[in-house]
This record gives sequence, structure tokens and C-alpha cells, in this order.
Amino acid sequence: METIDQKNELAPVKNEPVPVQLPNSNTILMLGIFSIVIGFCCGIFALVGLVLGIVALSLAPKAIETYQANPGKYTESSIKNINAGKICAIIGVVISGLLLLVGIVYIAIVGGAVWTIFDKIPWENYIH
Repeated sequence: METIDQKNELAPVKNEPVPVQLPNSNTILMLGIFSIVIGFCCGIFALVGLVLGIVALSLAPKAIETYQANPGKYTESSIKNINAGKICAIIGVVISGLLLLVGIVYIAIVGGAVWTIFDKIPWENYIH
């Protein structure tokens, strides 16, 4: 009969919880990255990037609060994902907001120019 050495380093440690990922940590990171990508690549859809960034920023405080309540229960990489996602979301919101503002100003300028051009045309000569 063999005896099992209790001091064996390969023996599993009991009563020690295995850290898990924070809820929504990967989601926050993906939304933050997508808000930057959509803001840069799809200027027309700057509103979508803005919404994705705002959603990521609204999910982050709850996840950080959950981590701070019990930091030993969650992996360190998940809090790093949340922090990176927040930074990406802030950058995405700024980029998308600026592009949206530029788009509104552009439409206002072009709309005013077109309005002025059509206002100067003597329509009464062409419409009978």
C-alpha cells in the first residue's frame, strides 16, 4: 500500500476559490474598441460609435464596484480589461462626438449654400 505525501506540491489546494472573470469585462473592452473603430472608419455612422462608447462607459462603474467589493474573487486581467475598455470608450466618444459635430456643421454650411443658390434663381421665369 502506498502512502500519499500530504506535502506534495502537485496536490490540489482545497478551500481556495479560483478567480473568475468580472461580468461584462470583455464586453466593455469590445464596445470601447468598436466605438473607436466605427468613429474612425465609418464617419457617417459616428452616432453608432458614440452610442457604443456611452454604453461601455455606463457598464464600467458597476463592474468596478463589483471588483472592489471582493477583489480576490476576480482575475486581475478582467479589471485591466475594464480599465482599457473605459479608456477606449472615452476616446471613441470624443472622436465620434467630434465627427458628429463636424458632420452637423458641414450639413448646415452646405444646406445654407444650396439654399442661397436656389434663392437667387428667378423661379418665376421658369415656372409658368
